[in-house]
Amino acid sequence: MTTRRLAKPASLESIVERVDQQRPGEITGDTIPTGFPSVDKLLGAGVRRRDLIVLGGDIGAGKSALALGVALRVAQQGLGVAYLSGEMDVERLMERALAIEGRVTVDELRSARLNEQARAGIGSAAVRLRGLPLAILPLAAPELETAVERLDVLRQLALVVVDYLQLVPPPAGRPPQIQDEDIALVLRRLKALALERQVALLVVAQLPRFDAARANPRPNLDDFGHLGAIKQHADVVLTLFREEMYHPGGGVDGATELIVAKNRNGPTGFVDLYFYRRWMRFEDMLDPDR
Repeated sequence: MTTRRLAKPASLESIVERVDQQRPGEITGDTIPTGFPSVDKLLGAGVRRRDLIVLGGDIGAGKSALALGVALRVAQQGLGVAYLSGEMDVERLMERALAIEGRVTVDELRSARLNEQARAGIGSAAVRLRGLPLAILPLAAPELETAVERLDVLRQLALVVVDYLQLVPPPAGRPPQIQDEDIALVLRRLKALALERQVALLVVAQLPRFDAARANPRPNLDDFGHLGAIKQHADVVLTLFREEMYHPGGGVDGATELIVAKNRNGPTGFVDLYFYRRWMRFEDMLDPDR
């Protein structure tokens, strides 16, 4: 009796070949550094293409600011980024980007109350931002498929940011009021989008079940609610915690924990960031003043 040997999947061969050719410490092609060294170290050099990453936190914790900060740092590496915003238009987001990069407040930009040093900082920030492979697109649409189609004209995308989950339009054929079941369906569609487009997809999310009055107000996976869909479908779940929001005077103002609550392919834990609220800017505690 002849025994037939099963053929090895092509993907297995490609993985082995990649490992053989990869030098120690070298970042693989499907890994996208966030630009925050502590975050990248915990996540195995960065987020990965085809992964769905969810970033949650309390109202005012800085979720959108961090998402935009990651988008800017990824784009500054020459990697294509699309930012789908449900709250702000292109002008408002570019104001925020200038504030983050130039270390000024949005109010100072709007009123032109800038000293010479601030003006120089804004000029340098504008030079850095000009020509970045960063596309800012509206999230608002009659249905999810219409919003996704806006990505079709973009090439060589590495990261797609969606800000935020609860403003994502429903899939075609669903009513405009998104309930938990619809959020779960949206998450599945977003995961499919990450796979189809070969991008890392970062989704900002609110925490409908968060209770700030509990003994430990650090956000956890159950705070996302939505029938556990995020716990189930996300590859990586990140949450923001700033102690000053709940115990004024009990911690260093601006000190932030970025908690890796779920990591399908690696460890969980947390890293220390610092939030300059005036500038809406996050910095890595171990590598500040980037």
